[in-house]
Amino acid sequence: MAQPGLQCQLRPEGNGYFSAAAREPGAGWYYQFVLSSGNYPDPASRFQPEGPHGPSQIIDPTEYSWADAGWKGIALAGQVIYEMHIGTFTSAGTWEAAEKELPQLARLGVTLLEVMPVADFVGRYGWGYDGVDLFAPTRLYGRPDEFRAFVDRAHSLGLGVILDVVYNHLGPDGNFLHQFSEDYFTEWSR
Repeated sequence: MAQPGLQCQLRPEGNGYFSAAAREPGAGWYYQFVLSSGNYPDPASRFQPEGPHGPSQIIDPTEYSWADAGWKGIALAGQVIYEMHIGTFTSAGTWEAAEKELPQLARLGVTLLEVMPVADFVGRYGWGYDGVDLFAPTRLYGRPDEFRAFVDRAHSLGLGVILDVVYNHLGPDGNFLHQFSEDYFTEWSR
């Protein structure tokens, strides 16, 4: 459950952006933005441990110790791509469970994993195309460091990892961008 947090007043920067500085919170702290219309998660959150309607959590991306320093990437030509939906790839539907199956995919001849959209979404099951927190891997598959460990393990086996991303639409529930600015959306169409 969310911890009590500090309140900071957002101040305009003069270029359409607002910011605040909070000195005490660190990794693990929960936070929300308090707007006149209600409390909302960060639209650029790195993790939503209680889902898209809950508070955001501060994640320190430097806490994970990568083991793939020698990873040079893979060439574009000649790849065998395996499209992977983490939620259905194993019965557990987690990064950790999928990581255990990576050696078998490498032995099969797969060279590149295309991971289905991982943006957090409302509900227990989804196909990734209903994501609403585009920078927060869904809590349903595990924590962000478990995602990093999955990529690390893939690289150790010579497997590249690419993300299947969807930026042209958002899921119908849990999308709060319009609360922050009407300019995120347009009625314009071709």
